Amino acid sequence: MLISLQDAEISFGGTTVLTEISGEVQDNSRIGLIGPNGAGKSTLLNMICGSLETEKGVISRKSGLQIGYLQQNSGLQSGNTIREEMRSVFAPLLKAKEELDDIHLAMADCQEDSEEFRALAKEYDQKLSYFEGNDGYLIEVKIQTVLNGMGFEDRDPETVIDTLSGGEKTRLALAKLLLSEPELLILDEPTNHLDFKTLRWLEEHLSAYKGAIIVVSHDRYFLDKVVREIWEIEFQSMRIFPGNYSKYKVLKAELMARWEKEYEAQQEEIADLEDYIARNIVRATTSKSAKSRVKKLERMEMIERPREFNKRISLRFDFDRDPVKEVLSVSDAALTVGEGENRKKLFENLSFVVERGDKIAIIGENGIGKTSLLKAIQGQLKLDAGKYRWGQEVKIAYFEQENKQLNPNNTVLEELWSRYPRKTETEIRKILGQVLLTGENVYKKVGVLSGGERAKLAFALLMMQRGNVLILDEPTNHLDLWSKEILENALRDFKGTLIFVSHDRYLLQAVPDRIIEIFGDHVEVFKGNYDYYLEKQQQKEQLRQAAATTEKKAAPSGNQSGYRSKQQRAEDAQRRAKIRELEKEMETLEGQIAEIEEHLLHPEIFENDYQKMQEECALLETLKQKLNDSTDLWVELSE
Repeated sequence: MLISLQDAEISFGGTTVLTEISGEVQDNSRIGLIGPNGAGKSTLLNMICGSLETEKGVISRKSGLQIGYLQQNSGLQSGNTIREEMRSVFAPLLKAKEELDDIHLAMADCQEDSEEFRALAKEYDQKLSYFEGNDGYLIEVKIQTVLNGMGFEDRDPETVIDTLSGGEKTRLALAKLLLSEPELLILDEPTNHLDFKTLRWLEEHLSAYKGAIIVVSHDRYFLDKVVREIWEIEFQSMRIFPGNYSKYKVLKAELMARWEKEYEAQQEEIADLEDYIARNIVRATTSKSAKSRVKKLERMEMIERPREFNKRISLRFDFDRDPVKEVLSVSDAALTVGEGENRKKLFENLSFVVERGDKIAIIGENGIGKTSLLKAIQGQLKLDAGKYRWGQEVKIAYFEQENKQLNPNNTVLEELWSRYPRKTETEIRKILGQVLLTGENVYKKVGVLSGGERAKLAFALLMMQRGNVLILDEPTNHLDLWSKEILENALRDFKGTLIFVSHDRYLLQAVPDRIIEIFGDHVEVFKGNYDYYLEKQQQKEQLRQAAATTEKKAAPSGNQSGYRSKQQRAEDAQRRAKIRELEKEMETLEGQIAEIEEHLLHPEIFENDYQKMQEECALLETLKQKLNDSTDLWVELSE
């Protein structure tokens, strides 16, 4: 066990922030920490790290525990290059390598049978054992693997960190933390600034991570892939749910339903007791039984009324008339943006058709022109070539990513009322109430609203527009987990046509029936959700690797006497290092599999703990799949 919290409590300025917090972080824990903004997630993380002390209760940590905490401030060394920053993680090993080289040179100057030589040889063996035992020969392989995975494969390693963008610095800080391999890895919103490819790599890397992980994230798909336990903070306390985020949703709903039922049953019992007492307490014949019910009431442990941390928004998108079957046709579209030196071609030769009732997600690399495409098909940008055509009876309602369609000088109330002046103030306030813009908030200027408040106002406007075609650009930005769930349900229930751009993979999994991926010169259509898209991408990658292997085998051998280039020697060394790394990983996985299989034979597991057995079996399948993947790669590299 790495960390144990027992009834921990902390307050600021006399206000309790967290109370009676209990939980354990095991050696291989995978914990997702969730809760509304301001609930105390960062406070709990700082308590775990030791930068905040608990006022009550106990927090126990393993002696010498190594904790790596990724926060918004990257902590990178100003002036370093990417290569220097990554190598700094391995400073003790690099120093040991220098010392090994020095000892080796010193040994060359000594007689092999001398006392000095024997002393140097002993020292050399000790340092070599340390160096090899800590994978010293794999330093460069590890660095390059993580940098490639985190999206720096095309970056010059001599690039100075100060010249990187904020998003790149965040990714580099995460790469450095992954290389340091602390026993406990704490990640606060690690998926920001990551594209799909990098996200997939990070999820796979964390799934194989040897230490424990605590992650705070609004990325529900990421939580599903990485965590096996959810810690939920609300009302200053914490509940622990086994499983990933999707499992948590089910368990939380069951808990709330059970709680509500128990509360209502107790309230009925209390009402019956109070009614009996009121009717019988003054009667001589029934006074005794009434007093016994008074005592029962006094002894009763009251069940608190179920409550949610925040009120939830309410979204429902309706329309008045169906459009024709072919809602939208796009043919050979091409678009260029910018002027002069900043002019950039986004895409060309794009063609696709949208039919009534389709729910289509548009994805593609950052900067490929997804938002520009949404604007172009609405006439806000002019295509360079090609055309688009909307069918009859189409009514579009558009959610813009930055909500620039809202007038910053209007109040919240004015923003809707000015567009629908025939509505009464009560009707406008009712719509605003559905998105929790109530009371004095309706008199706020749009320009001073938070990102989340602007998004909610835009959703209120979207509901009033009653479009039979919804066009949404990154609709889950600025929304908390619970609002994302409500939007997702509303879009699933929407009977009209949906075209949306999103990086939210959970939304991409739950809502669309087609995914269109945009490239510079074409589109690819996937007739399914995000998991289907991933499956097809993996098939493409397998075909690419197979083709590359075939090409490599068919290529002439060239210089038979040795390596053709320094690059080839480096690649071969990297291949051999990867083979050794895979062999160690396969040995570890085989040990873990054998341990779980033996554990499953214990009667207390297969007879008495069905849930534990399910968890162990699921983990066993995961480990076996990893072993198969590692074995396949080992075979490929060994050929």
